[in-house]
Amino acid sequence: MTTTVSISVTVNGVTQSAEVEPRLLLADFLRENLDLTGTHVGCEHGICGACTVLMDGDSVRSCLTLAVQADGASVETVESLGDIEALGPLQEAFREHHALQCGFCTPGMLMTATDMLRKYDLATDDDIRDGLSGNICRCTGYQNIVAAVRSAADKRDAT
Repeated sequence: MTTTVSISVTVNGVTQSAEVEPRLLLADFLRENLDLTGTHVGCEHGICGACTVLMDGDSVRSCLTLAVQADGASVETVESLGDIEALGPLQEAFREHHALQCGFCTPGMLMTATDMLRKYDLATDDDIRDGLSGNICRCTGYQNIVAAVRSAADKRDAT
C-alpha cells in the first residue's frame, strides 16, 4: 500500500493540486506530474544547480526538496521567464551574449540569476560570479554567462 499526501502548490502562477508520495522530489513533481521539463536534473545531490527553481522567492535545489515541502508555496520554474516567441529579459541577455552551449545548466543558471537580480545590487562581476558559484557549467567557461547577467543587471538599474 502506497501512502499519498495531498498538496497544493502554485507553480508559475497556476495552482496545482495533486496526491503525491511523501518521498517524491519537487524536481520529479515538476517534470513528471506537471510536464515542466525545463527544470533539469543533473547530479541529484544539490551540487550542480541545474535543478534550481524559486520557491517563495528563494532559489532552492528541486532535487533536494520534497514536493510535500512545497505544499502551500509558490514555485517559479524556468518556464515562467518566457518562451521561444517572447523571451524574458534575462533569457534575451543570455541569447545576446551567447551564454549557453549545451544548455543543460541554463535553466538553473537563469533561475539563480533571477533570484540574484531581484535581491542584490550586483555591483561587480565578482558579485555575479559569487552568486553563480553554486551552479556548474562544463561548457562555457562562465565569461558569457557573467556578461549576460551583467547586461541584465545594467538594464534593470537603468529603469
